[in-house]
Amino acid sequence: MSKEAKERAEKPEEKPEATAEGREGVETTEDIVEEPAKAERVIEKQPPVPAVPKVKKSRKASSYYRVGEGLERLRPFCERCGPGYFMADHGDRYACGHCGFTRYKRLEKGDE
Repeated sequence: MSKEAKERAEKPEEKPEATAEGREGVETTEDIVEEPAKAERVIEKQPPVPAVPKVKKSRKASSYYRVGEGLERLRPFCERCGPGYFMADHGDRYACGHCGFTRYKRLEKGDE
């Protein structure tokens, strides 16, 4: 071997450093940055608020019927749901709370 060949064998060849532009999609140890440990959040628990039970307003039968010489129903039954489902009175219309059916009231000539 010649002197030059021996020198090359002894000296490792210096490689030019690769730029980030030429290494797309390749991760090296230089690219990986460890995130600092997150401090644990301390959450103070608030005392539970006592639950207030909902009071359901019960409708009495007297709000649906008028008893006189006979039994008179004050509100109509729903046409879709049938007997037993009264419709709510909303002034200009009746609405069923069960199925959503709505029937509008007819306006009289004096109400226009």
